[in-house]
Amino acid sequence: MTSFALPHEVHGDGAHKVFAVHGWFADRSAYAAVLPDVDRATFAYALVDLRGYGEARDATGAYTTAEAAVDLVELADRLGWERFSVIGHSMGGAVAQRLLAVAPHRLRRIVGVSPVPASGMPLAGEQQALFTGAAHRAAYRRAIIDVTTGGRRPAAWLDRMVARSLERSDAKAFRAWLDSWAGEDFSADVVGSEVPALAVAGALDPALSPEVMRQTWMSWYPRARLAVLPGAGHYAMDETPLELIRTVEDFLRADGTDGTDGTDAAREAKEAVEAHEAGEVSKAVEAREDEPA
Repeated sequence: MTSFALPHEVHGDGAHKVFAVHGWFADRSAYAAVLPDVDRATFAYALVDLRGYGEARDATGAYTTAEAAVDLVELADRLGWERFSVIGHSMGGAVAQRLLAVAPHRLRRIVGVSPVPASGMPLAGEQQALFTGAAHRAAYRRAIIDVTTGGRRPAAWLDRMVARSLERSDAKAFRAWLDSWAGEDFSADVVGSEVPALAVAGALDPALSPEVMRQTWMSWYPRARLAVLPGAGHYAMDETPLELIRTVEDFLRADGTDGTDGTDAAREAKEAVEAHEAGEVSKAVEAREDEPA
């Protein structure tokens, strides 16, 4: 465990605890457009800044999805959250899936909003140059946002998104994060997870499209669901905030009512971890007993 505490803010005091994790282009302000209308009586939302972003802009680290998952578990401990759900946008969706391997017994549900698959998102040629260059070139960031929202959004909104991204992310960390979410494949560690998982895809997003979700998320997770938002691209929080809230909160509210609350899976996962640990201890003891006196 790391001793680093992710900067965060909590909205609501509901019994269902939920982390909201931002993507590559923003800090926790990525969720600003949905905050006024979330259900604060049912849920308690903790919005976090990952290392290299927002209040953690100057934080050192490996800037990986694996590190972020551990940071979230550490924060859950600090907040006293034994079990929780996680919403992750884009890169944050990869972080949410990392938790399926790091702490499956503590997860109630996960939601990926245009989530990067656990298999990564391999880049090559001009696409690789565009994403790599986005660390230092505002025009490249703008082009990526424009393409992934179907080329339909106002110029002023694109400019505002780019300005926020530059202001609230460290360029070096931004570049390092790319290598993690795009280049790392940890799908073997999470395929078959029984934690209920919702993928929300924007119909206008050509990169992390509904079809990509069907080939990855829907084929990996037995309790997976897919919701497609017709009017959204990659940034549903800004593009279709009310539709996103309804879709996500309906899924979270179903915990414990639709027969897929993950409780049995959570208990089984925890027992498996404990059994594994007990087995390792037993092996160690046997090895020592076999050693010559």
